[in-house]
Amino acid sequence: MMDNNKKIKNIIQALGEHKDSEAAIELLTELGTNSPDDEIRELTAQTLIRKNTHESLRVVLISKGKGINDLSARVAMASINELLALKDKTEAIKILDDTIKMHSEEDVRNTARSVRALMTFSS
Repeated sequence: MMDNNKKIKNIIQALGEHKDSEAAIELLTELGTNSPDDEIRELTAQTLIRKNTHESLRVVLISKGKGINDLSARVAMASINELLALKDKTEAIKILDDTIKMHSEEDVRNTARSVRALMTFSS
């Protein structure tokens, strides 16, 4: 099992660096963020955040049950810490602002609001 996890981690990392961003993000979203394993979801969220593109950030910022909205506190906190570590927070803040204004789920809006406040105070 340990060997399998190492392989999965390497694949997630490789997808994070992959040039065909759209296909990589799609695969990370389908397999990584939907994994039953907290560690895999955590690693996937961190990888998507490090990509720091509109498409990759949308997945972890506005999707219920993924990234900052993950039901695992470990995954959500790792996602938030990764967001705070971004050098350029512009895109993430823009998506959070849109989420706060327009998302249909109140809990997703509230999480976005909290993370947005943290990002403001950390810069």
